[in-house]
Amino acid sequence: MQFGIFTVGDVTVDPTNGREPSEHERIKAMVTIARKAEEVGLDVFATGEHHNPPFVPSSPTTMLGWIAARTERLLLSTATTLITTNDPVKIAEDYAMLQHLADGRVDLMLGRGNTGPVYPWFGQDIRNGIPLTIENYELLRRLWREDVVDWSGRFRTPLQSFTSTPRPLDGVPPFVWHGSIRSPEIAEQAAYYGDGFFANHIFWPKEHTQRMVGLYRERFAHYGHGSPDQAIVGLGGQVFMRRNSQDAVREFRPYFDNAPVYGHGPSLEEFTTQTPLTVGSPQQVIDRTLGFRDYVGDYQRQLFLVDHAGLPLKTVLEQLDILGEEVVPVLRKEFDSLRPAHVPEAPTHASLVAARAVAGPAAGSTAAGAGTEAGR
Repeated sequence: MQFGIFTVGDVTVDPTNGREPSEHERIKAMVTIARKAEEVGLDVFATGEHHNPPFVPSSPTTMLGWIAARTERLLLSTATTLITTNDPVKIAEDYAMLQHLADGRVDLMLGRGNTGPVYPWFGQDIRNGIPLTIENYELLRRLWREDVVDWSGRFRTPLQSFTSTPRPLDGVPPFVWHGSIRSPEIAEQAAYYGDGFFANHIFWPKEHTQRMVGLYRERFAHYGHGSPDQAIVGLGGQVFMRRNSQDAVREFRPYFDNAPVYGHGPSLEEFTTQTPLTVGSPQQVIDRTLGFRDYVGDYQRQLFLVDHAGLPLKTVLEQLDILGEEVVPVLRKEFDSLRPAHVPEAPTHASLVAARAVAGPAAGSTAAGAGTEAGR
């Protein structure tokens, strides 16, 4: 089981003192948070991709490359890479380059994003969101798996005898998670290819996430990648902790009430009741997170959002200390003890390379299938 954090990179005023960090401060803080994540024993750091204020991570590969040079073990990911408005050729090249620089410590989460205006900014139409996702990912897969590609489609100019460089490290592309909040088409796409499915369920009740993950598992098995419980699932979540739950609620409330995403809506109490947001003691976070398994089954990756809504860096680093010292060790032990032997762990570059060596080059064409083999 992999545990980590993801950031959306928002630049938000601290509602308790009215101070707004500069873009420079926020970018540097994200790097500090990533390094702290490795220090406290977390497995994954993931950054979003946004091209509009109040967000700063417009170039995930630049940031992740910088972090790769300053870490040794941390797996670097995205949350999300925009498959709709980025050219698949550039995604193929950028993330293969990052994969080499990080010695394989890279995967990525593909998604459509949540900002409608980004489509025309990059020459696309939001009404083509799903078709763009399908076509662009088909091309991306071919670019990573075929040395020479001839291709034509609906949304970009044709390719003739094109080779994407550099080629993926060890001939194995980065593992892909398909991230979605509400679109069953994305669950279907992940299942079709045998890739991972990441349900970022921080805004939805558990019944919605259960349906989305259930659909993905059912279709994963339908396409012959393994049994439903062998599908590769990741979950998002958000936590804020203090030793005393009342202190956590009191401290986090002004940040929640003024957050750019969910502020000025339902109360903190309503939101924590209806969604996975957990504000309380470390034990409450442990109990709530273990409960995710009750409605999605055994899963492979849990990422927490801990730096949103103007929380100062000092507070975020304190949250990471609690995660690393008190929460994740317990979760890791409990989840590992509950997972049946036939359910794979999250694929890594090493496991995919090993599975490819056993099964032959064709194994690289289905990443999750390779991960499943390596997990047996």
